[in-house]
Amino acid sequence: MAQATVTRRVEKLNNASSARVVEPDQDLPGKLGDGQLLPDEILLPTVGIDDGILSPEQTVTLSRQALASITTAGLQFEAILIAGFGLQIAGAPDYTDPRVTYLLHEMGEETRHSRLFARMLAQLEPPAPNPIDNWLVDNVANTVIHQIVHNPALLYTMVIAGEEIPDLLQKRAADHPDTDPFVRAVNRYHRQEEARHLAFARMMLPEVWERASVIDKSLVRFLAPTFIREMYENLIHAGVFGAVGLPAVTAWRAARNHPGRVQVRLDATRPVLNALIDAGVLERGKVPTAWRGLCAVDPDGHPVTR
Repeated sequence: MAQATVTRRVEKLNNASSARVVEPDQDLPGKLGDGQLLPDEILLPTVGIDDGILSPEQTVTLSRQALASITTAGLQFEAILIAGFGLQIAGAPDYTDPRVTYLLHEMGEETRHSRLFARMLAQLEPPAPNPIDNWLVDNVANTVIHQIVHNPALLYTMVIAGEEIPDLLQKRAADHPDTDPFVRAVNRYHRQEEARHLAFARMMLPEVWERASVIDKSLVRFLAPTFIREMYENLIHAGVFGAVGLPAVTAWRAARNHPGRVQVRLDATRPVLNALIDAGVLERGKVPTAWRGLCAVDPDGHPVTR
């Protein structure tokens, strides 16, 4: 896509972001209910527990702890995006570029989302600790975060993944009549603004890729699928299972291979792969092994039967 065309499309996104600013404290004043927040049809395939194992009381706890885990992960990821975008703005050669203006819009929208998420998190039980967290995991996570923030092509790849995965989960929850009404409202609001963020990332990726370093390109081709897989698997971490009396790590590991959870991953990550192919980052016929494993596709990027 020509640079002038991208500029015009980014200007349209700037106009759309300016046209309607949603202040969540005023426009979304509701609160969570006291019972189950996510219906079985949404929750159970996602966490990998078959119907009938948990009591109704345990399922309520599971839904609330799962939402707390997802919300915490959302806050962390949005903070990473804000850091990466802030670094891009700091090094921008032209602060009047509409791209910089949109980054500022997106950072403002992400901070409003984060304030809403923090308010919702405060209405839940104290989140269960993740038994897998330790100094080694923390150091690895910090290294990955550093790479994402400082490598623009990897950053935009993770932006696309970080929008596509929650978007699918939130759409399914928002469309289900048994989802808590406030959760449904939050999901619909979040998806509306994230659609613009996704469009921006898709537009920017070819430009960013053209300027990317060899290291940055290698990270996208060979390590990004692992980063995305772990981001997805840890939306609901092991401590959520322990909170309802299950063996935390064992149940979490089993959930990674649960057919329902695997299918959600494939449905969420295949659009990410297609976006990279459309941007010229990856080629059909030469899709790297790591991406094929993440998305269950052949070298052309077409789905394969497992």
